[in-house]
Amino acid sequence: MTGVSVLTLAGGRPAHLHNMVLGLIRQAHRPVELIVAVMQADPYTLPPAPFPIRQLTIAGDALPLAAARNAAAQAAIGDTLIFLDMDCIPAPTLIGDYVVGLAGLDGVLMGEVSYLPDGATAPKWTIERFAAVAVRHPDRRGPPETGCEICDDYRCFWSLNFAVRRATFLAAGGFDERYVGYGGEDTDFAKTLGDRGIPLAWMKGGLAYHQYHPHHMPPVHHLDSVVRNAELFEAKWGYRTMGHWLYAFRLMGLIDDRAGAPITILRRPDAADHALTGQQRHQPYADTTTVIDLLKARAAA
Repeated sequence: MTGVSVLTLAGGRPAHLHNMVLGLIRQAHRPVELIVAVMQADPYTLPPAPFPIRQLTIAGDALPLAAARNAAAQAAIGDTLIFLDMDCIPAPTLIGDYVVGLAGLDGVLMGEVSYLPDGATAPKWTIERFAAVAVRHPDRRGPPETGCEICDDYRCFWSLNFAVRRATFLAAGGFDERYVGYGGEDTDFAKTLGDRGIPLAWMKGGLAYHQYHPHHMPPVHHLDSVVRNAELFEAKWGYRTMGHWLYAFRLMGLIDDRAGAPITILRRPDAADHALTGQQRHQPYADTTTVIDLLKARAAA
Protein backbone atom coordinates (compact mmCIF):
# COMPACT_ATOMS: atom_id res chain seq x y z
CA MET A 1 0.00 0.00 0.00
CA THR A 2 1.47 3.33 -1.06
CA GLY A 3 -0.27 5.64 1.37
CA VAL A 4 -3.26 6.49 3.48
CA SER A 5 -5.71 9.28 2.75
CA VAL A 6 -7.87 10.38 5.68
CA LEU A 7 -11.25 11.74 4.58
CA THR A 8 -13.69 13.75 6.64
CA LEU A 9 -16.87 15.76 6.12
CA ALA A 10 -17.12 19.12 7.84
CA GLY A 11 -19.71 21.76 8.54
CA GLY A 12 -19.42 24.02 11.60
CA ARG A 13 -17.61 22.86 14.75
CA PRO A 14 -14.17 24.26 13.88
CA ALA A 15 -12.71 23.27 17.27
CA HIS A 16 -13.63 19.63 16.63
CA LEU A 17 -11.89 19.60 13.26
CA HIS A 18 -8.86 21.36 14.78
CA ASN A 19 -8.58 18.56 17.35
CA MET A 20 -8.87 15.90 14.66
CA VAL A 21 -5.92 17.44 12.81
CA LEU A 22 -3.88 17.44 16.03
CA GLY A 23 -4.70 13.76 16.45
CA LEU A 24 -3.53 13.00 12.92
CA ILE A 25 -0.30 14.90 13.50
CA ARG A 26 0.40 12.60 16.46
CA GLN A 27 -0.08 9.40 14.46
CA ALA A 28 2.69 6.83 14.57
CA HIS A 29 1.86 6.17 10.90
CA ARG A 30 1.04 9.50 9.31
CA PRO A 31 -1.32 9.94 6.38
CA VAL A 32 -0.21 11.19 2.99
CA GLU A 33 -3.06 13.71 3.15
CA LEU A 34 -6.21 14.83 4.87
CA ILE A 35 -9.14 15.69 2.61
CA VAL A 36 -11.89 17.80 4.15
CA ALA A 37 -15.17 17.81 2.24
CA VAL A 38 -16.43 21.22 3.34
CA MET A 39 -20.20 21.61 3.64
CA GLN A 40 -20.28 25.30 4.54
CA ALA A 41 -19.63 28.58 2.75
CA ASP A 42 -16.07 29.20 3.92
CA PRO A 43 -13.03 26.95 4.27
CA TYR A 44 -11.56 26.21 7.69
CA THR A 45 -8.49 27.73 9.29
CA LEU A 46 -6.52 24.68 10.43
CA PRO A 47 -3.23 24.13 12.27
CA PRO A 48 -0.09 23.47 10.18
CA ALA A 49 0.50 19.78 9.60
CA PRO A 50 3.36 17.64 8.22
CA PHE A 51 1.03 16.38 5.47
CA PRO A 52 -1.12 18.20 2.92
CA ILE A 53 -4.64 19.24 3.92
CA ARG A 54 -7.00 19.73 0.99
CA GLN A 55 -10.41 21.31 1.42
CA LEU A 56 -13.08 20.47 -1.18
CA THR A 57 -16.20 22.62 -1.28
CA ILE A 58 -19.31 20.45 -1.63
CA ALA A 59 -22.37 22.12 -3.13
CA GLY A 60 -25.78 21.63 -1.58
CA ASP A 61 -27.68 22.95 1.41
CA ALA A 62 -29.23 19.72 2.69
CA LEU A 63 -26.29 17.70 4.04
CA PRO A 64 -25.11 15.91 0.88
CA LEU A 65 -23.25 13.33 2.98
CA ALA A 66 -23.15 10.56 0.37
CA ALA A 67 -21.95 12.88 -2.38
CA ALA A 68 -19.34 14.42 -0.10
CA ARG A 69 -17.83 11.05 0.82
CA ASN A 70 -17.70 10.03 -2.83
CA ALA A 71 -16.05 13.31 -3.84
CA ALA A 72 -13.39 12.92 -1.17
CA ALA A 73 -12.68 9.34 -2.21
CA GLN A 74 -12.43 10.28 -5.88
CA ALA A 75 -9.95 13.04 -5.05
CA ALA A 76 -7.77 10.90 -2.76
CA ILE A 77 -4.25 9.93 -3.78
CA GLY A 78 -3.77 7.18 -1.19
CA ASP A 79 -4.63 3.57 -1.98
CA THR A 80 -6.06 3.24 1.53
CA LEU A 81 -9.00 5.39 2.62
CA ILE A 82 -9.89 6.12 6.23
CA PHE A 83 -13.24 7.84 6.69
CA LEU A 84 -13.37 9.63 10.03
CA ASP A 85 -16.09 12.00 11.19
CA MET A 86 -14.85 15.49 12.02
CA ASP A 87 -15.87 15.20 15.66
CA CYS A 88 -13.50 12.25 16.18
CA ILE A 89 -9.93 12.39 17.49
CA PRO A 90 -7.85 9.40 16.34
CA ALA A 91 -5.79 7.48 18.87
CA PRO A 92 -2.09 7.51 17.87
CA THR A 93 -2.26 3.98 16.42
CA LEU A 94 -5.47 4.39 14.38
CA ILE A 95 -3.85 4.63 10.96
CA GLY A 96 -1.29 1.92 11.66
CA ASP A 97 -4.00 -0.41 12.92
CA TYR A 98 -6.05 0.04 9.75
CA VAL A 99 -3.02 -0.51 7.51
CA VAL A 100 -2.35 -3.84 9.21
CA GLY A 101 -6.02 -4.82 9.08
CA LEU A 102 -6.46 -4.06 5.39
CA ALA A 103 -3.28 -5.92 4.52
CA GLY A 104 -5.01 -9.07 5.74
CA LEU A 105 -8.60 -8.45 4.65
CA ASP A 106 -9.83 -6.73 1.52
CA GLY A 107 -13.09 -5.36 2.84
CA VAL A 108 -14.56 -2.58 4.95
CA LEU A 109 -13.14 -2.43 8.47
CA MET A 110 -14.95 -0.74 11.37
CA GLY A 111 -12.64 0.55 14.09
CA GLU A 112 -13.43 1.21 17.72
CA VAL A 113 -15.22 4.33 18.97
CA SER A 114 -15.24 5.69 22.52
CA TYR A 115 -17.29 8.68 23.66
CA LEU A 116 -15.89 11.62 25.59
CA PRO A 117 -17.84 13.60 28.20
CA ASP A 118 -18.29 17.35 27.99
CA GLY A 119 -15.07 19.22 28.82
CA ALA A 120 -12.68 16.33 28.05
CA THR A 121 -10.85 18.30 25.34
CA ALA A 122 -10.39 21.56 27.28
CA PRO A 123 -8.11 23.35 27.77
CA LYS A 124 -5.51 20.89 26.45
CA TRP A 125 -6.20 17.24 25.86
CA THR A 126 -4.16 14.07 26.16
CA ILE A 127 -4.89 10.57 24.93
CA GLU A 128 -4.16 9.29 28.43
CA ARG A 129 -6.99 11.41 29.83
CA PHE A 130 -9.29 10.25 27.05
CA ALA A 131 -8.60 6.61 27.90
CA ALA A 132 -9.54 7.29 31.53
CA VAL A 133 -12.87 9.06 30.91
CA ALA A 134 -14.23 7.76 27.58
CA VAL A 135 -17.05 5.21 27.44
CA ARG A 136 -18.46 2.85 24.82
CA HIS A 137 -21.92 3.42 23.36
CA PRO A 138 -24.30 0.68 24.59
CA ASP A 139 -26.07 0.44 21.21
CA ARG A 140 -22.82 -0.48 19.45
CA ARG A 141 -21.11 -3.80 20.07
CA GLY A 142 -17.52 -3.96 21.22
CA PRO A 143 -14.53 -5.03 19.12
CA PRO A 144 -13.24 -8.59 18.87
CA GLU A 145 -10.53 -9.73 21.26
CA THR A 146 -7.91 -9.49 18.51
CA GLY A 147 -7.67 -8.89 14.79
CA CYS A 148 -10.77 -8.69 12.62
CA GLU A 149 -14.14 -10.42 12.89
CA ILE A 150 -16.57 -10.64 9.99
CA CYS A 151 -19.86 -8.84 10.63
CA ASP A 152 -22.78 -10.63 8.96
CA ASP A 153 -25.30 -7.92 9.85
CA TYR A 154 -24.81 -5.01 7.43
CA ARG A 155 -27.15 -2.89 9.60
CA CYS A 156 -24.26 -2.52 12.06
CA PHE A 157 -22.22 -0.46 9.62
CA TRP A 158 -21.64 3.13 10.65
CA SER A 159 -19.55 5.59 8.65
CA LEU A 160 -18.25 7.41 11.73
CA ASN A 161 -14.94 5.53 11.61
CA PHE A 162 -14.08 2.99 8.91
CA ALA A 163 -11.39 2.11 6.40
CA VAL A 164 -11.28 0.45 2.98
CA ARG A 165 -8.91 0.08 0.07
CA ARG A 166 -9.62 2.83 -2.43
CA ALA A 167 -9.98 0.38 -5.31
CA THR A 168 -12.52 -1.65 -3.34
CA PHE A 169 -14.54 1.46 -2.46
CA LEU A 170 -14.66 2.54 -6.10
CA ALA A 171 -15.51 -0.97 -7.29
CA ALA A 172 -18.45 -1.03 -4.85
CA GLY A 173 -19.74 2.18 -6.42
CA GLY A 174 -19.40 4.33 -3.32
CA PHE A 175 -22.42 5.81 -1.56
CA ASP A 176 -25.73 6.27 -3.36
CA GLU A 177 -25.94 10.03 -3.87
CA ARG A 178 -29.73 9.99 -4.00
CA TYR A 179 -29.60 9.92 -0.21
CA VAL A 180 -29.60 13.55 0.86
CA GLY A 181 -29.68 14.71 4.45
CA TYR A 182 -29.28 12.59 7.55
CA GLY A 183 -29.88 8.85 7.65
CA GLY A 184 -29.97 5.75 5.49
CA GLU A 185 -26.92 6.12 3.26
CA ASP A 186 -24.74 4.06 5.63
CA THR A 187 -27.06 1.05 5.63
CA ASP A 188 -27.56 1.30 1.88
CA PHE A 189 -23.79 1.27 1.32
CA ALA A 190 -23.33 -1.75 3.57
CA LYS A 191 -26.21 -3.59 1.88
CA THR A 192 -24.48 -3.00 -1.44
CA LEU A 193 -21.26 -4.42 0.00
CA GLY A 194 -23.08 -7.60 0.96
CA ASP A 195 -24.68 -7.96 -2.45
CA ARG A 196 -21.25 -7.65 -4.09
CA GLY A 197 -19.51 -10.07 -1.75
CA ILE A 198 -17.31 -7.44 -0.09
CA PRO A 199 -16.80 -8.35 3.57
CA LEU A 200 -17.66 -6.03 6.44
CA ALA A 201 -15.68 -6.58 9.62
CA TRP A 202 -15.24 -5.33 13.17
CA MET A 203 -11.63 -4.62 14.14
CA LYS A 204 -9.66 -4.51 17.35
CA GLY A 205 -7.97 -1.12 17.26
CA GLY A 206 -8.50 1.74 14.86
CA LEU A 207 -9.71 3.65 17.92
CA ALA A 208 -11.28 7.09 17.63
CA TYR A 209 -12.52 9.29 20.47
CA HIS A 210 -15.82 11.01 19.74
CA GLN A 211 -15.89 14.60 21.00
CA TYR A 212 -18.89 15.81 22.94
CA HIS A 213 -21.52 17.91 21.22
CA PRO A 214 -25.27 18.25 21.84
CA HIS A 215 -27.26 15.85 19.71
CA HIS A 216 -30.66 14.18 19.47
CA MET A 217 -31.44 10.46 19.37
CA PRO A 218 -33.73 9.57 17.78
CA PRO A 219 -32.84 12.44 15.42
CA VAL A 220 -36.05 14.46 15.55
CA HIS A 221 -34.12 17.42 14.12
CA HIS A 222 -33.73 15.37 10.91
CA LEU A 223 -37.28 13.99 10.78
CA ASP A 224 -37.90 14.89 7.14
CA SER A 225 -34.71 13.39 5.73
CA VAL A 226 -35.04 10.22 7.83
CA VAL A 227 -38.55 9.68 6.45
CA ARG A 228 -37.50 10.48 2.88
CA ASN A 229 -34.43 8.26 3.00
CA ALA A 230 -36.31 5.38 4.62
CA GLU A 231 -38.74 5.45 1.71
CA LEU A 232 -35.89 5.64 -0.80
CA PHE A 233 -34.30 2.59 0.81
CA GLU A 234 -37.64 0.75 0.64
CA ALA A 235 -38.07 1.57 -3.04
CA LYS A 236 -34.58 0.23 -3.72
CA TRP A 237 -34.43 -2.84 -1.48
CA GLY A 238 -38.07 -3.70 -0.74
CA TYR A 239 -38.16 -2.81 2.95
CA ARG A 240 -37.40 0.13 5.20
CA THR A 241 -34.28 0.86 7.16
CA MET A 242 -33.81 2.99 10.31
CA GLY A 243 -36.59 1.01 11.97
CA HIS A 244 -35.36 1.91 15.47
CA TRP A 245 -35.80 5.63 14.75
CA LEU A 246 -39.09 5.19 12.91
CA TYR A 247 -40.45 3.17 15.82
CA ALA A 248 -39.49 5.96 18.23
CA PHE A 249 -41.07 8.58 15.96
CA ARG A 250 -44.26 6.51 15.88
CA LEU A 251 -44.34 6.23 19.69
CA MET A 252 -43.91 10.00 19.87
CA GLY A 253 -46.87 10.49 17.54
CA LEU A 254 -44.72 12.14 14.87
CA ILE A 255 -45.40 9.69 12.03
CA ASP A 256 -47.70 7.01 10.72
CA ASP A 257 -45.44 4.34 9.20
CA ARG A 258 -47.88 1.49 8.70
CA ALA A 259 -46.75 -1.10 6.17
CA GLY A 260 -47.98 -0.83 2.60
CA ALA A 261 -48.43 2.93 2.63
CA PRO A 262 -46.10 5.93 2.41
CA ILE A 263 -44.84 7.26 5.71
CA THR A 264 -46.93 10.23 6.81
CA ILE A 265 -45.56 12.98 9.03
CA LEU A 266 -48.39 13.74 11.45
CA ARG A 267 -46.88 16.73 13.22
CA ARG A 268 -43.65 18.65 13.64
CA PRO A 269 -41.36 18.00 16.61
CA ASP A 270 -41.97 20.48 19.40
CA ALA A 271 -39.98 21.66 22.42
CA ALA A 272 -41.06 18.63 24.46
CA ASP A 273 -39.80 16.26 21.73
CA HIS A 274 -36.47 18.03 21.59
CA ALA A 275 -36.17 17.92 25.37
CA LEU A 276 -36.98 14.20 25.41
CA THR A 277 -34.44 13.24 22.76
CA GLY A 278 -31.72 15.79 23.49
CA GLN A 279 -28.35 14.83 24.87
CA GLN A 280 -27.79 16.27 28.35
CA ARG A 281 -24.50 17.86 29.36
CA HIS A 282 -23.67 14.98 31.69
CA GLN A 283 -24.17 12.41 28.91
CA PRO A 284 -21.31 11.49 26.53
CA TYR A 285 -23.83 10.29 23.92
CA ALA A 286 -27.54 10.36 23.05
CA ASP A 287 -29.36 7.03 23.18
CA THR A 288 -32.46 6.02 21.19
CA THR A 289 -33.05 2.85 23.24
CA THR A 290 -33.40 4.84 26.44
CA VAL A 291 -35.94 7.14 24.80
CA ILE A 292 -37.96 4.18 23.48
CA ASP A 293 -37.98 2.55 26.92
CA LEU A 294 -39.24 5.80 28.47
CA LEU A 295 -41.96 6.21 25.84
CA LYS A 296 -43.13 2.60 26.32
CA ALA A 297 -43.23 3.07 30.09
CA ARG A 298 -45.28 6.23 29.69
CA ALA A 299 -47.72 4.44 27.38
CA ALA A 300 -48.07 1.54 29.84
CA ALA A 301 -48.80 3.96 32.68
